[in-house]
Amino acid sequence: MKTLYLYNSLTRKKEEFKPLHPPRVGMYVCGPTVYGDPHLGHARPAIVFDVLYRYLRHLGYQVRYVRNITDVGHLENDADEGEDKIQKKARLEQLEPMEVAEYYTHRYHKYMDLLNVLRPSIEPHATGHILEQIEFIEKIMEAGYAYESNGSVYFDVRKYSQDYPYGQLSGRDINELIAQSRELEGTSEKRDPLDFALWKKASPTHLMRWRSPWSVGFPGWHLECSTMSTKYLGTTFDIHGGGMDLQFPHHECEIAQSTAAYKSPPVRYWVHNNLITINGQKMSKSLNNFITLEELFEGKHPLLSRPYSPMVVRFFILQAHYRGTLDFSDETLKAADKAFERFSKAFKSIEKLSTGAELSNANISEIADKCYEALSDDLNTPVAISHLFEAVRLINHAFHHRLTVSEKQKQALLELRKTFVEDILGFILPEDNRTEVEFEKVISILIDVRKQLRASKQFQLADYIRDQLQKNGIMLKDMKDETTWEWMNVNPDE
Repeated sequence: MKTLYLYNSLTRKKEEFKPLHPPRVGMYVCGPTVYGDPHLGHARPAIVFDVLYRYLRHLGYQVRYVRNITDVGHLENDADEGEDKIQKKARLEQLEPMEVAEYYTHRYHKYMDLLNVLRPSIEPHATGHILEQIEFIEKIMEAGYAYESNGSVYFDVRKYSQDYPYGQLSGRDINELIAQSRELEGTSEKRDPLDFALWKKASPTHLMRWRSPWSVGFPGWHLECSTMSTKYLGTTFDIHGGGMDLQFPHHECEIAQSTAAYKSPPVRYWVHNNLITINGQKMSKSLNNFITLEELFEGKHPLLSRPYSPMVVRFFILQAHYRGTLDFSDETLKAADKAFERFSKAFKSIEKLSTGAELSNANISEIADKCYEALSDDLNTPVAISHLFEAVRLINHAFHHRLTVSEKQKQALLELRKTFVEDILGFILPEDNRTEVEFEKVISILIDVRKQLRASKQFQLADYIRDQLQKNGIMLKDMKDETTWEWMNVNPDE
């Protein structure tokens, strides 16, 4: 089995991946809060961890992949006060909260399917695990790290920090956090401003509510992930993933909750993707600068000049390393569209390559080795894609210069496509809607008409045909005895 190295956010270094119980791997990824349409910011973690899931399985691991659905407890601004985001949407649209949650869960699945993101092994909902969350709170209280206040229950961060490190994941110092929070003391029912809610007593108008030993209320946002990851993956599991913006407070609170309950850290490898930005700002609903996936796919947004297909969006995201920032613009999407068209056309044309003598300087197994090396080095998808473009150049060189490849080389190219392009990177290569035979007939007719125009010295009209074809991406090449053509965006020498 190949050695995989992952950057561990907790230790801040690349580490060799060694699962607790090989070949089994437990992976938990924070899923969506379902109160609005999925946007481009949701697509990045979904695609990044989809590739990690695919690659782990390809390497021979048996992966239990758990991705939660947050359908309760997520308050405004990710705080302990304010209205639940799903309830707020339900009030605005005069719906039941579960109607909102179900509708947007289906929307999320629809767009993830279009992006070819595989469904997780288990997709638990927070509302389906209220009993387990209550039991988890009781366990934390028994350990002495939580307290009740007016029907709500809060985690005692300062008490916990006396026994365990708090802030390790996000690089925060507990003493600095205490100093920053002093001015807020006495402003709420918490003993300390650093404390966070495990259970909130519901107001009379709160729609989402359950009975508990402390009050009729609802669980805190951070609690669901600790509860459901423990239920399905155990008290310690291999990989926890999510966006970098979740490191604090969400993932820091998860570590505290689980450690308080079970006296050991819950996760061995914390893996975080970086953000997608627009003009340097995080793309998010709270900043109102997001672009939904529907707007992207249909081109219905002021920042977009045209629609972009789901595979172009997937290609755009995987062109950058998951830990690097990715800045959105129409121009970067156009570049991704052009590159993916060239990429997909080359790999689709493998079957059309003629077999015979071996193509020289075409070491396809070496390209495969380089792809494995890149992906095993902290899932370096941009480098893997750059190596796949080496295969694109080989294919285009053979195809457009009418060279043959050996049967072994052709099979190696097909295997390269199947393994890396389709199975691991998850690209669905688009079908060409043009009927090739009919299209070539039309081009042949235009070439013949142009030949007759040149013979009759109507050079201006002949040049017009050539120029119009070129504007539409078709390059004519006049040789001594014939005129050939090729697609301009497929350059055999690139």
